[in-house]
Amino acid sequence: MVDALKPQNEKQVLDAVKWALAEGKRLEVVGRGSKRALGRPSQSDLTLDLSALSGVTLYEPEELVLSAKAATPLAEVEALVGGKNQQLAFEPMDLGPLLGNEAGGTIGGALAAGLAGPRRIKAGSARDHFLGFSAVSGRGEIFKSGGRVVKNVTGYDLCKLLAGSFGTLAAMTDATVKVLPKPETEETLLLAGLDDARAVQAMTAAMASSCDVSGAAHLPAHVALRFSGIGGSSTTVFRLEGVVPSVRHRKDALAVLLKPYGAVVSLDEKASRALWREIRDVRPFAAAGQSGDRPVWRISLPPARGFEIAALIEPSAQMFYDWAGGLIWIAPLPGGDAGAAMVRKAIAALGGHATLIRAPAAVRAAVDVFEPQPAPVAALTKRVKESFDPKGVLNPGRMWAGV
Repeated sequence: MVDALKPQNEKQVLDAVKWALAEGKRLEVVGRGSKRALGRPSQSDLTLDLSALSGVTLYEPEELVLSAKAATPLAEVEALVGGKNQQLAFEPMDLGPLLGNEAGGTIGGALAAGLAGPRRIKAGSARDHFLGFSAVSGRGEIFKSGGRVVKNVTGYDLCKLLAGSFGTLAAMTDATVKVLPKPETEETLLLAGLDDARAVQAMTAAMASSCDVSGAAHLPAHVALRFSGIGGSSTTVFRLEGVVPSVRHRKDALAVLLKPYGAVVSLDEKASRALWREIRDVRPFAAAGQSGDRPVWRISLPPARGFEIAALIEPSAQMFYDWAGGLIWIAPLPGGDAGAAMVRKAIAALGGHATLIRAPAAVRAAVDVFEPQPAPVAALTKRVKESFDPKGVLNPGRMWAGV
């Protein structure tokens, strides 16, 4: 019996979805599978393997735009634009190592998951760089949205809808994204020994300054040693990017601003890039034998209140802060509910939302992986799903049960 369909082009994707509709089958939409263990376990009959839909179809560096088939590896895209001193400014994460899959992500998967890296506080989220796409809906129809220009006001902005939908609305076949110039250099300033509350104060001050910080994170002592170039105490880090004279000037200004918080040291460009890749990909929690067996939560809170969650989480949990305190990665001890009751209680007290990024399949089937939705929002979500996929053919139940 065939357990996977592997179309070679968009027309074959359409044929596969039409066949599934006719046969009453449900499809798990997969690119290279790096995020397959993220979300509720698959409730599908077959896999719709889009890995053959790979390759850059358009790249115009002068227009800051790139189009590629949805399963094009991110590494391929980044290498291509890097050759023109450009980048994907939203700094897409590679969750493969954290989820036990080294296959590497795709451009379509990065947009469908909508998981931006540390530069989000400056450059925005994945959806802010998503210009257009072609996709096959659960109705068995090819549809397009957006275009190949940065400024486009034609039709509905469905890019914002597909970003973060985890393939539950449509099987994306082609995507167009905005690219931006790559910084000439970068440096990172470090403060050692701050507690969580004091670190958030320092990050808030830096973000409110004119220093144009592109990354701000706090690494408590229990995880700091697992990051490149970091000592044994808690460390708060600030990234500066741009042309050399600008970085040098802003570095001096930021050092003066941070002086009341302690001695400031710096990392050079090579060490800085290595550190921020590890922060982006949550590398310390991917290491087997240290915290690789723990569940992992991704929590978003108002930055000024991010540090308050530490008092509501068991001391045995490991954590660190990104996005100037607004994004907290937490790895509690393994348990029956992966710490869901504790995390949801903390979120209820502080606001924000939490996503269970890593846990055994049985746990992900039993607890809410994504933030539970209020009844009116859940009803709207269901109506949107039914508009694009009335028979529940594509990734059914991936985000919420029954959707």
